[in-house]
Amino acid sequence: MSDITPHTPHDDLTSRLTLPRYPRSSAYDARWTVENTMGPHPLWLLEWLAPALGLDTLRPGARVLDLGCGRAMTSVFLAREYDVQVTAADLWIKPEENARRIAGAGVADRVLPVLAEAHDLPFGDESFDAIVSIDAYQYFGTDDLYLPSLTRLLKPGGRIGVVVPAMREEIEGSEPPEHLKPFWDPAFWCFHTPGWWRRHWTRSGAVEVEAADWQPDGWRDWLLWCDVVAEESTEEFHVRSSRESARMLRVDEGRTLGFVRVVGRRP
Repeated sequence: MSDITPHTPHDDLTSRLTLPRYPRSSAYDARWTVENTMGPHPLWLLEWLAPALGLDTLRPGARVLDLGCGRAMTSVFLAREYDVQVTAADLWIKPEENARRIAGAGVADRVLPVLAEAHDLPFGDESFDAIVSIDAYQYFGTDDLYLPSLTRLLKPGGRIGVVVPAMREEIEGSEPPEHLKPFWDPAFWCFHTPGWWRRHWTRSGAVEVEAADWQPDGWRDWLLWCDVVAEESTEEFHVRSSRESARMLRVDEGRTLGFVRVVGRRP
């Protein structure tokens, strides 16, 4: 039995994080998810993405690159839920740290942690059946030249799927919305709309875009997660950042911020 399966399914923390639209994620220990967070709840976002990728892509034994995997929660989820072979690539988390988490989850035979920078990926052409990226792709994927360089790693017919923080409408000019100015970070300019992402990927010529859609009420789940992390995390940085994000989301009330999933198929 791995240490990521809930031991006390009726405790308050587990109850707060058990949402009907994320049944697979609800089977994971809530404390484990809080302790390993690096932003919005990665399992919720991946569980939303997976149906758009399709079971023909996430089939048993398929090779998947988890790009910007953070503390490898998404890599563990992919291996456990879909029995795929995952390469867990991240620049900031040491592979040996992720290896311990992966072993603790009982999937060391299916997940390989590696240190990799998104612009210098040490993999051969057509190495993967799928590429997944959760809350990371926005930091490097807005470059017009990036997607063609990445999709060379996909086998023909393979799919790439990402979930990124997003804007409901593109912001005109050089100033953020007035209500978001107290919270604005220049990094937020990499957030875009579903339409922007669809156009961006389509005109690259690298993929056929199969989905580019807004998550209904995604901001509410984001806010719930921020509140929980602010109350339960033992890492001061995550407590502070979650409190600030929660304040921002309460002010915004879904007018501007949320999540987009984008899926493309290499011809």
